[in-house]
This record gives sequence, C-alpha cells and structure tokens, in this order.
Amino acid sequence: MKKYTYQSILGPYIEGLLKEKRSNGYNYSKEELVLQRFDLYCTQKRLDTVHITKKFLSEWMMRSENEGPHNQNARICAVRQLCLFMASMGIDVYVPIRYCTSYKPMPHIFTREEIHNFFYVLDTAEPADRTFTKRLHQEYRLIFRMYCLCGLRNSEACGILTENVNLQEGILTILNAKGHKDRLVYMPDDLTDSCRKYYEWLCQTISCSPRYFFPASDVEKPIRNTLMASVFNRIWENTKFAGCGNKPTIHDFRFTFVVSRMNSWTEEGRDLNVMMPYLSRYLGHKTTKETLYYFFLVSDAYNTVRKKDTIASTVIPEAEI
Repeated sequence: MKKYTYQSILGPYIEGLLKEKRSNGYNYSKEELVLQRFDLYCTQKRLDTVHITKKFLSEWMMRSENEGPHNQNARICAVRQLCLFMASMGIDVYVPIRYCTSYKPMPHIFTREEIHNFFYVLDTAEPADRTFTKRLHQEYRLIFRMYCLCGLRNSEACGILTENVNLQEGILTILNAKGHKDRLVYMPDDLTDSCRKYYEWLCQTISCSPRYFFPASDVEKPIRNTLMASVFNRIWENTKFAGCGNKPTIHDFRFTFVVSRMNSWTEEGRDLNVMMPYLSRYLGHKTTKETLYYFFLVSDAYNTVRKKDTIASTVIPEAEI
C-alpha cells in the first residue's frame, strides 16, 4: 500500500502522534485513516497556522450526510487526541470536548427457534451461479456458526488469519481485538470439524492456501464486516421472525452466547463467582463487570440467572431514583 504523504501544516504533529501511540502499543490504524482525512480537510481549508481554533474545527465536528453517531464520535476523538498531543507541546489549540450521543437499543436474545430458523434459511439459500458467490456462501455458513458458538465479534471472525486458526486443537488466536487485547478461543468439537472440512474445500476451490481464513471475492483480502452485516439482514428478513419489534444484529449472537452460557452454568449448579472470570477472558473483556453488563441489559427476559445470582447486584448495583 502506498504510504500517505501529509500535506498540511499539521502533518509533522500527526506523524508525531502516531509514533507516540504506536510506541505505547496502540495499533491506531483506524485513527490514522481519520487523521489523513483531517489532513486533507486542513489543506482544503488552507490552514496556515498550528494554532487550531474552535471555529476552524466546527465544520469538521458536524455530522456529515449518512454518517452515524459512532463514526462522528470517532472523527472527533481522533482529532481530540491530536489537539491534546499538540497542547502537551505548549501549542495553543482548542481541544474538542463535546461528543454526540447515540441511542443504544436493547440487545435481541435469540430463542432456540429463531436460531434454528436463521440457519435453516442460510443453509437452504441458493446462491447465484457464480464461482466466487458460491464460495462466499460457504464462508457465510461457517462464519455465522462462529458468531453463534464462540461469541466472536464481527471483526474478529472476518479478519482472522489462516495461521491463527489451529485446526488440530480447535483454537482461534484473536489478536489485537477491542481494547488491544489478545486471547485464545476454544471451539466446540463439531465446529472444529466443520472448520477442517471447510478449509480443505476452500484450498481446493481457490487452488492455494489463503492468508485470511475467510477471504473476500478478492482472495488477498478478508471478507468485510459490512458485507456480513448486510448478509445477516438479508437472511433474517427471510426468516419467519422478520418484522419483530426488536430487530437483531450480528452482535446479538454474542449477547445470546453470554446469557445462554450464564443460564446453563446456573442451571448446572456451578458457582458464577468461579466461572465468570473464565467467561470474561474467553470473550476478551478486561473485567467481569463488562461481562455482567451484558446480563444486566437482558436480565428481565432471562430469569434463570437472576433467581440464583449472588454477585451481579453487588458488582453493578441497581440505580435508586
């Protein structure tokens, strides 16, 4: 990939920020793309001073057409870090502090019937009669099972390298996930067996061993998160549960995995005080509080854990109004 050349007066400071962040262990690849856009913004606005003002940033901070709150916040946050970096060097700059807010819908916890119907629709779908379309359909069938059975995030499954899928031991090595954390994810035996059969078939189909376990139509690139979200929507709309009040997303497979696991352990009489750290580590959470947060979002719908729970209320107490 061709290296980007910064053109604005802020270029040296952007490069300095990136160097500092990466020396501290941050990947900062997404933020780098945002800062490249900001560099173009500064060039187009003909910024001729390093003293960034609130007025200069006002247009940058506005939400653009078809942009969601999350992406808007990401743009503001990246530039905020640049301003803080420059301020630490004694440069008089405005540091943006206001962030847009976004509505977080309640997660959809899939029932067994919903999951069975989803995979029935997925498995019986007829892909277009094109080689790469048929290949991608086989990838969809496996990757959705990874979401469901391992609680993976969308990006973790899409971007996993072939070398990080241990087909002998059934272990996924997830690198640089959310929070810049690495972890091992152990797959169920039947999923491991499916991965072996899929990989053997994939290598025969594309006549090589791909770098990514789930390659895109261009086998040199990974399948995209946005494509999987689109495929999920298409499959869900063809289930008999389409049109439900709380429309699910791919991430709801992860929520369902957490709640189902907690319910299963509780029904088996296992001590959640002992088991929760293992689940948190498996999911890539920093603490058990993050994992319990999943449960609290849906605890009204799932009473099994609540009946026997002895720790959640002390970790995340109910708010008193």
